[in-house]
Amino acid sequence: MLAVIGEALVDVLSGGISAPETYVGGSPMNVAVGLARLGHPVTFVGRYGDDEYGRMIHEYLRSNGVLEVLAPDAYPTSTARGHLDPVGAATYEFDMVWDLSGFGAVRGQALDDAQLVHTGSIAAILEPGASTVLDAVRRARPHATIAFDPNIRPAFMSDHAAAVAQVERFVELSDVVRASDSDLEWLYPERTVEETARAWLALGPAMVVATYGSRGPWGLVARGPARADAPVVDVVDTVGAGDSFMAALLSALVDRELVGAARREELHRMSPGQLAELLAHAARAAAVTVSRAGANPPSRHEIPDH
Repeated sequence: MLAVIGEALVDVLSGGISAPETYVGGSPMNVAVGLARLGHPVTFVGRYGDDEYGRMIHEYLRSNGVLEVLAPDAYPTSTARGHLDPVGAATYEFDMVWDLSGFGAVRGQALDDAQLVHTGSIAAILEPGASTVLDAVRRARPHATIAFDPNIRPAFMSDHAAAVAQVERFVELSDVVRASDSDLEWLYPERTVEETARAWLALGPAMVVATYGSRGPWGLVARGPARADAPVVDVVDTVGAGDSFMAALLSALVDRELVGAARREELHRMSPGQLAELLAHAARAAAVTVSRAGANPPSRHEIPDH
């Protein structure tokens, strides 16, 4: 069993002269759905309201085979209103509630049997839910591989130093970390992406991966760096590309039986060649997502072998 903790929301995307399009989204929820479409049993821990948007999220998770442990709450479902630029990249304005007050009663049900726990994005930053997520990760680490994607949203990070400190708390607890180049440049404008990856690897993860959009991913393990090319595709939009990349990366680790705390030492011994294979696979998954609208991760049979 795999578990994902984080926000679910509804993206309302607009661009050009076309009418706004509505999609279920949220970075961690996208990863949960991505893992499920790749054939893995997934439990999702997130919140949404008892309203129309909340019912959209519930139906989307159900139809993709993702298990849930929290019932709808009394708050409105979170939304992200995004505007697509001419190349398909989105900027967002959020109406966000992140409170996991009901999680304590079901924490064991969600996490005790999980071999892998993924989190990140707004869920790791916005209180009061962020403290609950950090505690959950600490409790899961003795038996589970921990994966983290900061997926930086500056709208929730008015105190830059505090945001950096919070992100680093999660990095220290994690085994697998993925971030975009723009995430790392926002967090540490004084150093290169590669310098930050090396600094993060020294905090404890087995691997740190940086994604560069069409330039492809680059990653680092203790035995050295690796990179892969991004497939050339016609881009519809880039929404959810990083989440599909993360889901495929984690799926490949599951397939190789490299998840669970008992496999932590083996994960730390990964070679650059092994990492390059993982990066190429995850990049192919992301390429499928950018070729179609919204955060729509691929199923296993949709990812090309090479």
